[in-house]
Amino acid sequence: MQFFSETDERIDTVNDDIRLIQKKNGLTFGTDALLLASYIQEKSDSAAMELGGGSGIISLLVLTRKKAGSVTIAEIQASYAELCKRNAVLNGLGDAVKVLHTDVRALSPAEDDGTYQFVFTNPPYMVNAGIINQAEEKAIARHELSGGIADFCAAAKKKLKYGGDFYCVFRPDRLTDLFDAMRKSGIEPKMMTMVHPSAAMPPCLVLVKGKRGGKPSMLCTKPLFLYADEKHEKNSASYETILNTGNFPSDFFS
Repeated sequence: MQFFSETDERIDTVNDDIRLIQKKNGLTFGTDALLLASYIQEKSDSAAMELGGGSGIISLLVLTRKKAGSVTIAEIQASYAELCKRNAVLNGLGDAVKVLHTDVRALSPAEDDGTYQFVFTNPPYMVNAGIINQAEEKAIARHELSGGIADFCAAAKKKLKYGGDFYCVFRPDRLTDLFDAMRKSGIEPKMMTMVHPSAAMPPCLVLVKGKRGGKPSMLCTKPLFLYADEKHEKNSASYETILNTGNFPSDFFS
C-alpha cells in the first residue's frame, strides 16, 4: 500500500509522541478524541473495539497508554480505514490493530460477538437536516448520514461482553438521545462528565461511560473546565493533568 501522500496528507507528532498521518482537508485530531482516550479506564490486556476510527488516533492513544492489548476498528470510509492501518504501522502497533472496512449497521455475526471488554466511539453527532455544505468525508464523519447514535449503541451491545464497558463522547444538547439509545441497547449509563471551555461557559462536550447489563445508578462527576481563565489562555489544573498523564485526575471518579 502507498504509505504516505505529500499531496493531500501531512504527518504531525501529537500526544504521547504519536506520529499521525492526517488528511490536509479532512478531519484532524481534536480535543474530543483526546478527552475520550483519557476518560477510558481499562486494563492493558483488554480487547477493545472502536466504532468509527477516523485517523485511528483514539485507538493509538488507548494502546500507547496500555489501556488495551488490542483494538479492532470498524470504519465505514475506505480512505480512513486505510489511514487507520497506516497510522498503526507507523507507530509500531500494526500487530495490535485490526481494521474492518464496514458500516457499523452491517457488522455481521462473527466469532468476536460478545467478546470485547470495552467499546468506544466518537460518533457522528449532527442530525442530518437541511443542506450539508461540507466535503463528503467530513460530512459522513460529523453528520448521521451512515447511522445515528442508536445504530452505534446497537453495534456496541453486539460486540460487548456482558458487563463490558461503553465509552462515548457526544454533544450535550443530544444527551437525551444518547441515553435513550444506550438503554434501548441494554447499556446502562453509569458515569457522565460535562466538559466546559471555562467556568462561565456552557458545556461543549459530554463524556459518558455505560455498562452492558448494568443496574440503574449513575455517577455525575464534577465538570471539567478546559481553561482557568475566560480568555482561554491558561489551561486548568485538571486539563493539564490530562495532557501530561493521559488520564483524568482520580478525584473525578470518587
